[in-house]
Amino acid sequence: MASGGERSEVGTLASSDESSAGDALVPSGESGRSGSGAASSSDEDRFTGELAGATTSRPSPARFAACYASLAAAGATGIVSIHLSREMSGTVESARAAAREAPVPVEVIDSRSIAMGLGYPVLAAARAAAEGASLQAVASAARRRAGTTRTFFYVDTLEFLRRSGRIGTAASLVGSALMIKPLLHIVDGRILLLEKVRTASRAIARLEDLAVEAAGERSVAVAVQHLGARERAEALAERLPKRIPGLAEVQVVEVGAVIGIHVGPGMLGLTITSSDF
Repeated sequence: MASGGERSEVGTLASSDESSAGDALVPSGESGRSGSGAASSSDEDRFTGELAGATTSRPSPARFAACYASLAAAGATGIVSIHLSREMSGTVESARAAAREAPVPVEVIDSRSIAMGLGYPVLAAARAAAEGASLQAVASAARRRAGTTRTFFYVDTLEFLRRSGRIGTAASLVGSALMIKPLLHIVDGRILLLEKVRTASRAIARLEDLAVEAAGERSVAVAVQHLGARERAEALAERLPKRIPGLAEVQVVEVGAVIGIHVGPGMLGLTITSSDF
């Protein structure tokens, strides 16, 4: 790390970076590449859209080690490595194993979330690093942002989450038997069933209410995320400024195939975070 009045050169790394070897997509009928333990993130480029048979594969420590070495060679004197919840993936453990042998100090952070629940802490860390903050300050910025972030989402069916082991079989069976439209949230890094709603329109209206409740009187940023449901996502995003007085920013984001195979088409979600950073 640079010291005194010098500018710190802190690299930030996230599971969503192709270079970080974050959880990779393995198309149906294939396995991870031999020797690496995971398919490349670029496999999303050749994904056909068939979700039913696809899986994901975590990266090996060797891939993280190569990435850390590359950042150090490029001049980074410290690295903040931010990843999706360890309750959903072994990515954090691979990163920590590589960090122990890295040529520069590495702070590995479990965001305890996914998608923009990971993205907002990454943005906070990148901003702090760009301003010349120390390794510890950059890591602290990511952790603070993660602590203010909430994620809620709606899926047409729990079947995709059940297949991937991201939600319990019992919850999935209840949803299927009652033909409900489930609302879920992320708590302590896990996806949990929050409410059971009878129709998609009621589920989306309830998502909006949850965003308003989570925002409170704070200044917040909101990401509306979807998979193959842009029209519904944009309509929801247009309504939020009328109901959240402190809304500083709203964006619409379509999730990639790595997340898509776990939630299925039609997913609509909201991530709310404090914008006071």
